[in-house]
Amino acid sequence: MKRPAEEQDHLSLHHHFLQGEPLPEPAFALAQPGDDGPVDYARFGVFRSTGTHDYKYQVKDFEGLQAAVGEGIYPNQQAVRSNPAYQELRQAGKLRVRHWDALKLDDLQAAFFIWAMAPEEDGVKAFFTATVLEKAGLITHAIKAYEAVVIHFPRSACWSADGKFVWYVGPVAMGNIQRLCSQYPSLGWRYEGGFVQVRNGDDTNLGNDIVSVRPGRFVRCGPGERIAALPDLRTMDVVQRRGSGRVQALKYANGHWQLMVDGQPFMVRGVTYGPTEIGYGPVNDPAFGSRWQFTDKNSNGLVDAAYEAWVDDDGAGARGPGEPPVGDFQLMKDMGCNAIRFFVRTRGEEYDPSDVNKELFRDLYERFGVAVIAGDFLGAYTVGSGARWEEGTDYTDPEQRRRMKEVVRQKVLDLRREPWVLLWLLGNENNMRGDYSGVNATRTNAGKHPREYAEFVNEVAEMIHELDPDRLVAIGNMETGLGEYYRQYAPAVDVFGINAYRGANGFGGLWSEAREVFDRPVLILEYGCDAYAEGKGPDEDAQAAYHLGCLRDIVLNKAGGDMEGNSIGGVIFEYLDEWWKAGDDPNTQSLHGQESGSMPDGHAHEEWFGIVGQGSGTDSPFERRLRKAYRLYADCWARD
Repeated sequence: MKRPAEEQDHLSLHHHFLQGEPLPEPAFALAQPGDDGPVDYARFGVFRSTGTHDYKYQVKDFEGLQAAVGEGIYPNQQAVRSNPAYQELRQAGKLRVRHWDALKLDDLQAAFFIWAMAPEEDGVKAFFTATVLEKAGLITHAIKAYEAVVIHFPRSACWSADGKFVWYVGPVAMGNIQRLCSQYPSLGWRYEGGFVQVRNGDDTNLGNDIVSVRPGRFVRCGPGERIAALPDLRTMDVVQRRGSGRVQALKYANGHWQLMVDGQPFMVRGVTYGPTEIGYGPVNDPAFGSRWQFTDKNSNGLVDAAYEAWVDDDGAGARGPGEPPVGDFQLMKDMGCNAIRFFVRTRGEEYDPSDVNKELFRDLYERFGVAVIAGDFLGAYTVGSGARWEEGTDYTDPEQRRRMKEVVRQKVLDLRREPWVLLWLLGNENNMRGDYSGVNATRTNAGKHPREYAEFVNEVAEMIHELDPDRLVAIGNMETGLGEYYRQYAPAVDVFGINAYRGANGFGGLWSEAREVFDRPVLILEYGCDAYAEGKGPDEDAQAAYHLGCLRDIVLNKAGGDMEGNSIGGVIFEYLDEWWKAGDDPNTQSLHGQESGSMPDGHAHEEWFGIVGQGSGTDSPFERRLRKAYRLYADCWARD
């Protein structure tokens, strides 16, 4: 299999992120900044049961700790009241803002004061105080505030306004400490050795969660020392090799994982690609998922989206003389993409080879350098299982298992000789927790029967290895849930594929969480952000910033770096907006958020996730508008 870029190119982007950024200019000054650096908590209290779910920190010297952390940070929140600026803003009425609304204020000092005194649970209050401090450029104080979360409130949970989404602030705070130390190397610190591990956390029932905590430690590390200390994988022993063919995964003596293609390192720079024509969707299109591979509306012998998409550079909504057809394939090549995720269509309970345009994918690979992560839903959305939607796929049912396995067998037999197949992918968030009936949002009972699901995944993965020893097999997971079951019952899985939407700062502790529960190379199979802000309108800047944070995290956690070393790349969700996803009229682009979550405005606008938009919508499937996130990747991957 070809490599679109040499490994040194990947290292150049890696080194770019390793060099970090200069410290920003603070938006305001603190009256009581406290210690100029991390707090030595051992001076002020006692750590108990570190590394366990009984972890606790007991403060012995409150006054000393208050002086060390500075104003606004637990246990010294009240100190902001003595800040003259606090009194001025209070008298001017600028602190009469709901604390959640304060996150949108341009006056970051007011936002800091509001959050320090917010009527909120202590851990949540501490976390968002840190967030405001970071945004204001007070990076050292932000690190101390995030550390206060880890030390005192690692089990605090933050709920969305609608009560449908909950997350723990502790793991995110720890990830933010690591990120800030990495992003601003002039601070001279590394944060290592810590974890906040949440088990059973992939639902909204906090009562069954087990949260184990070990606070990390700060180690002195200058900018030059960091790069000089990077491991040289070429001199390191390989302790595990997964796969024996053209695509392999190597684990080195330091625990790092690296994907190899034809003997050369390969970092996945992927996008989810399925250019749905406006007006179509899974409800009204019997050929959904494969139609785009064959559509030729102007009858000129060329597949429309792939070869004839054009970019509306002037935003006129009509193709001008300087806007020639360029095609999505060329646009993906231009941005540096080397892989797409594509779910091979299943018709009912069967695979029809005519649903895959093999010639098209060969051209995508041979002429544009883009390989394919070929997926099968493995019962998600009842695809391939023959189950009724209401009941969902049942992994304890032998007949359903037989049907799904047979569909995968047919696909692998048909496509295993194709040079464009990079990996085989099983499932898409099948592991999600179920409702009262045991069936989850992807219409499976994997969460209710995790062992049976993992054993079935293993059975299918073993079959794939027998049929196609040249490729590896990835699981398509939501976050790291059920990882411990894969470790025990699905050893044939080679790659831990994870869909994760954790926010604009990357993935936090995901890399260490994944290693802990299922030690495999990690491929982020979905990550991204919508380009629409509730109450504001299109917001390309926020989308691009979100993507930059995720890309930085993916690259910094690759093999040969100084972080977890198990990242083998990521797949952007998604390349192109899809106008059917809100469940309303597929001929119009919805402006309403569908889900609460980690998006910049707290809402996921499902029809705006593309790094490329469909513009006016009057010339689908041809019209394209390149968003700032697209150009961000083109700039970053140009280093490759």
